[in-house]
Amino acid sequence: MAQTRPDGRAPDQLRPVSIETGVNLYAEGSALIAMGDTRVLCTASWDDKPPPHRKGTGLGWVTGEYSMLPRATQQRTAREARQGRVDGRTQEIQRLVGRALRAAVDMSAMGERTVIVDCDVLQADGGTRTAAITGGFVALHLAFQKAVERNLTRILPIKHFVAAVSVGIVQGQPRLDLNYLEDFAAHTDMNCVLADDGRFIEIQGTAEQEPFAREEMDQLLKLATKGVGELVAAQKKALKIR
Repeated sequence: MAQTRPDGRAPDQLRPVSIETGVNLYAEGSALIAMGDTRVLCTASWDDKPPPHRKGTGLGWVTGEYSMLPRATQQRTAREARQGRVDGRTQEIQRLVGRALRAAVDMSAMGERTVIVDCDVLQADGGTRTAAITGGFVALHLAFQKAVERNLTRILPIKHFVAAVSVGIVQGQPRLDLNYLEDFAAHTDMNCVLADDGRFIEIQGTAEQEPFAREEMDQLLKLATKGVGELVAAQKKALKIR
């Protein structure tokens, strides 16, 4: 008998996805991504100065920052600014966002400049880091489009599209795009970042209970590839690219 997911989706089905662009008046690029009940606001800001380690190299830099608003979850969490430090989870996620987005960019084509992509979780129901990467890429692409329009760069320094999705094994069943209830109950949890040609950029996988078999991993990676393909289509639709 087939397992029923909490929201009634098929095992290989994404949550409803929407990406709205131009949601911030001041940022060079902005996008609001919704994946089910998870919502992340992504902005990309252009800085004409490179970080110290890029000075004199002719290369640019892309970095990501991530935060969760106090009432993004069922219980209010304290702002990290009040605690005087960024916690380990936040640091790990924003490093992942930065690595994922840098994989999309030709650093030599953007020159000695920096783009900072801020990803702020407005509402969390699982998959916030993968939504941040998927929406963050759209904001980044828009920022680069504006840079070309302003003659700051000669060409669009994008090598390929990048998106990310979660997969996992819940009640013995491989599933795509876990919500919070599924993520909490998952025996195996994996976050996958891919380029639009199907190549993997990063895989974060953990056996929460029993170790997983190679066959199960292959099933999860196949689901992730399918999901990212659909997310890239949503990104292109938001950017009005055929």
